[in-house]
Amino acid sequence: MTRIRLSRPDEGERAVEIWRGAVDATHDFLAPEDRLDIDEMVCGFLPQAPLWLAVDENDHPLGFMLIDDGHMEALFVDAAHLGSGIGGALVRHGLALHPEMTTDVNAQNDQAVRFYERMGFKETGRSPTDEQGRPYPLIHLKYPG
Repeated sequence: MTRIRLSRPDEGERAVEIWRGAVDATHDFLAPEDRLDIDEMVCGFLPQAPLWLAVDENDHPLGFMLIDDGHMEALFVDAAHLGSGIGGALVRHGLALHPEMTTDVNAQNDQAVRFYERMGFKETGRSPTDEQGRPYPLIHLKYPG
């Protein structure tokens, strides 16, 4: 059974581990130099970010979600647990808090695009680059509420 709770200050390193494993498993479209730049950026903010964690029966984090003002900034699940329902549980928790939640997904990440479609999110627009101007198109999504 997955439980969802807020992160604690000592869990930042585990969040980075989850992020790295998930990105390596799902973001094969990233250029190696961009992957390193993004890793550095993530390591600079993720350990201190207020995260919603999905934890197992031993309170071990298996995935996380970062929501800022109703916008899901991040959703990552430990690579060993992809497809097990953890991401869905986190999103449902986020939607309970923010019924019209928005998010962005890399257009090149087919698995994630399909996941958000299955969850009921609808496309509201597209951008040709990511937030840092890198050549990774984004699909902007909103849950209809």
